[in-house]
Amino acid sequence: MESKFYTIDEVAAQLGMHHKTIRKFITEGKLPASKVGKQWRISGHDLSVFVEKNERKSESNEDVSYSKGEREELKVSVSSVVEISGIAPEEYSRISSMLLAVMNCDDPVTRRSTINMKYFADEKKMRIMLWGGVKFVEGMLGSISVLTE
Repeated sequence: MESKFYTIDEVAAQLGMHHKTIRKFITEGKLPASKVGKQWRISGHDLSVFVEKNERKSESNEDVSYSKGEREELKVSVSSVVEISGIAPEEYSRISSMLLAVMNCDDPVTRRSTINMKYFADEKKMRIMLWGGVKFVEGMLGSISVLTE
């Protein structure tokens, strides 16, 4: 099984954060990383665990109260990273436009969900990061499957 490693700048770009914030997470032990020479590398697995853990923390800070006979609906969050290799810029544009169209539809499944897409021209690679409920991620993975066939 191939394991992908990311630089601090790549992780910062994916998460929409400043590289100094990522360094702070590493120093505080919140984000596991390995030193390769003088540079830090974060494994894809550790990044996924970090994202999932932080989503759980942000949701667990909400006050939850139960009344007799009421029960709050179970909430499940999923994160997924999809990499598509060997993709031309035109294909990236087509796929990203279609996925954004799906996100912009007025569907309760896409509310409180996030998609982040990036194209790496030198590697002819597209990375799609999804955060949301099970139905959202399932639907988006299905859309990605159809769009890449």
